[in-house]
Formats: sequence, structure tokens, C-alpha cells
Amino acid sequence: MSLTDKAIEEIRELIQTGALPPGSKLPPEPDLAAQLGLSRNLAREAVKALAVARVLEVRRGDGTYVTSLQPSLLLEGLGGAVELLQGDSVALQDLMEVRRLLEPMATALAATRISDAQLAEVQRHLDAMREARDDVEQLNAHDAAFHRAVVSATGNETLLTLLEGISGRTLRARIWRGLVDDKAAGRTLAEHEAIFHALSARDSALSQAAALLHVSNTEQWLRGHLRSGELLPFGTAAGA
Repeated sequence: MSLTDKAIEEIRELIQTGALPPGSKLPPEPDLAAQLGLSRNLAREAVKALAVARVLEVRRGDGTYVTSLQPSLLLEGLGGAVELLQGDSVALQDLMEVRRLLEPMATALAATRISDAQLAEVQRHLDAMREARDDVEQLNAHDAAFHRAVVSATGNETLLTLLEGISGRTLRARIWRGLVDDKAAGRTLAEHEAIFHALSARDSALSQAAALLHVSNTEQWLRGHLRSGELLPFGTAAGA
């Protein structure tokens, strides 16, 4: 472990132990360095690294603060990393595999917690998907909103942020473009309808099965197109 890494760990420990709770202001750089037994240069580098990770926020003319430490903030960079992996077929298949592991369980959990208002939101996006079955941009937008509404019903912000990060916007658009061109959009819409009906019944096992079928079919489609080299390039995908 480098000296900078050790400095980062020292500051993280202060945050984890509650000595620097969310929203608190860090001591001035000389005081922080002295408190941690570090050089000012090491303390500065550690603060910079933690600011990049969204753990700290540097406010010019005011000082450095611990952020809210909300999962949506700390995991914000995941989506950007996924977008950068779009050209790597192995990475895309790995991401779909992770989605297959997480999303069905999230949907099962949502079935036990979803409110009538949340269910109505899921239905609204499903209806919009039906209306926009030939409009890839709208399909993509309401598909993402449909799944966000489902996972939001779990009340688990970390799970929501992870799944949103894995399901990259560009990849969704490319898949929808391919499904429309393959005339497979109708089948995929039917899979969304099955998820909605299972959620409406508050049936956890059925919701999990419906989500697993949907994600597995999408994964199978993606693998086939990656093998054949037919997956549409970024420039032809709506929202890319």
C-alpha cells in the first residue's frame, strides 16, 4: 500500500467511525495533516482522491466536506464505466450475467413491497412502451423507466443504483434497435407485461420467474448478435 493509499484509509476511517459524519467539514489541510500524522502533500492527495470518489466535496472558498454518502452518489461512476465498456463484447456479456443474477431477485422483492401508486407507475410505462413499439427512442426511455419503477419499489437504493449502472443507456438503445429490426419487440413487450401481471398479483415467485425469463432472453439475444457481429454500432442507436 502506497503512502497515499494509507492516507486515504486514514480519512476513510474517520468517516466510518463517525468522527467525520456526512455533511461535516474537514479540518484545514495543515490541521488534518497533523491530526493524521501525515505530510500536507499526502493529506492533499488523499482528499483529491476521495473527492473524485464522491466521498468528499471540495467547495472553493469554503472548505472540504463529507458528502451525504448516499449510494446513488457514491456509485454514480458505475454507469459511466459501463458506457466505456460498450465496445468490449466479453464485458457486455459479463454485465448481462450480473443483471441476470440481480434483477430477478430485485423483482421478487418488489412484489412483496410495491404500493398501488408504484404499480400504477409501472403500468404507465408499460402502456407507453406499447404505444411506442416502433419508436426505439421512446421504447428505450420507457423500458428504462419501467425497470427503474420496479426496482424502486424494493426501497433499496443501493440495489437500484447498481442495476441502473449495469443497464447502460447506450446498450439498452442498441438492443431495442436490434429487437425492432428483428421484429422481436412484440415478444419483449409481452415479457414486460408478464412482469407487470406478476407484480399486480404480489406473487414473489412468479415475479422472479418473469424477470428471469425476460433478462435471460435478452442475454441470449445479445450473445447471438455479438457472436455474429451483427450488434448495431453506437452511431445507429437511438440515445447513443
